[in-house]
Amino acid sequence: MIIVNNKGELWYKKKRYKCAYGKNGFTKFKKEGDSCTPIGTFSLNRLFVRTDRIKFLKTKLSYSSIDESMAWEDNPKKKNYNKLITIKNYSHREKLKRTDHLYDLVLVIEYNTKKIIKGKGSAIFMHLAKPGYKPTQGCIALSKKSFLDILGKITPKEKIKITG
Repeated sequence: MIIVNNKGELWYKKKRYKCAYGKNGFTKFKKEGDSCTPIGTFSLNRLFVRTDRIKFLKTKLSYSSIDESMAWEDNPKKKNYNKLITIKNYSHREKLKRTDHLYDLVLVIEYNTKKIIKGKGSAIFMHLAKPGYKPTQGCIALSKKSFLDILGKITPKEKIKITG
């Protein structure tokens, strides 16, 4: 199990990794747009990769290559809220193919993805960190080196426990 605490640490297989989390900390009562990271234990079973940037990936997880049409619906008023969607042009959605490198690796933290409650929060991912591990909008962010190290060891049934 992966464990994330409020000291900016992600622990996995007795190894500590530096990470970033939501700029407003952690919460058990996540709401869309609150910039908090949800507390709880969640599955990790969907990986998206910029295969045009990351050519060789060693992982036991199956993954999908990110393309221009992929986005995550973050508008609670839309029927596909908190789901992967296909888009033709930009609107109020979390586009996966970005010009920066934050989404070169995206592991979906399965928060509010089974029985989706609109407005409870969406697009909670593990992704690459901004320089200096600047806080996120609610995701967990790691260095590319750390993320690749974890992906080399993780299994499809792994979970993440966010303790806050």
